[in-house]
Amino acid sequence: MKEPLISTHQLSCRYGSLEILKDLHLEIPQGSIYGFLGPNGAGKTTTIRLLLGLIKPTAGSIRLFGQELERHRVQVLQRVGALIETPSLYKHLSGRDNLEVMRRMVGLKKSRVDEVLEIVRLRQDAHRPVKQYSLGMCQRLGIALALLSDPELLILDEPTNGLDPSGIREMRELLKELNQEHGKTIFLSSHLLSEIEKTVTHVGILHQGQLRFQGWVQELQKATQRASTVEVEVGNVLLANEILLGIGHAVETLDAQRLRVAVQEKEEAAALNHFLVEGGVAVYNLAFTAQSLEEVFLSMTEAPVLESSAKTQLQPVLQT
Repeated sequence: MKEPLISTHQLSCRYGSLEILKDLHLEIPQGSIYGFLGPNGAGKTTTIRLLLGLIKPTAGSIRLFGQELERHRVQVLQRVGALIETPSLYKHLSGRDNLEVMRRMVGLKKSRVDEVLEIVRLRQDAHRPVKQYSLGMCQRLGIALALLSDPELLILDEPTNGLDPSGIREMRELLKELNQEHGKTIFLSSHLLSEIEKTVTHVGILHQGQLRFQGWVQELQKATQRASTVEVEVGNVLLANEILLGIGHAVETLDAQRLRVAVQEKEEAAALNHFLVEGGVAVYNLAFTAQSLEEVFLSMTEAPVLESSAKTQLQPVLQT
């Protein structure tokens, strides 16, 4: 198995007595789009600042490209491009001039400005002052600045924050293109699972400074299949409840005619119907509902942080 492009071991960070991160173990495979998810205040931006060497951890270690960040900081970070929150731009200058300032600072060839403008689809607007840009255009210009040095790894903090649906879609298409056509590994933080799931290949869910899930998107999708229910409308709630409890199902009474039953697979809905009818219960309606990814995310970030073996079960090992 290849060594992850980014890995952390027991990474912890405190501000005085406030613990921001605790024993964080990240593994971001090369070639992936890794969605780093969590509610506001979970510790996502702090993690990114640690990965970029902007702050020092209280404990633990960080490896980028197989090298310790603390020992090889300059060498490693030359291979990284980053956009943290809102990009810092000269609003009175054009988009091209913003890039030109950075190009001269790092000593890159002149043609690189046109190359990145083409990648982020800003070439036609490159002559306009940035103060005339939409928020989405500013975000794309920020990514262009991060791409100037042609980094292997992009670290982006909430790049869709504040964008309208059109801007979010453009950003999603851009990130996929950078990954698939330009070979960039992308570490992407967000608090919006509903949007991120359309973009990423891997997911890490952070809550109160601790990792609650890490793995392929498909692994998270499997969690939705294990968290499903059947709502049943019946003629006799008491008898239906007795029958279902008798065959080992967890049952919740919703009202005088409806029950909610926890199931493992969709096929169990037919079996429930069979048992109820055989037991003399009239079944008026039966609806299977799988928990959405958004609901799984909320359940992971609203419940108490899992400990020991239970936590480990939610962290399948990443494979490349």
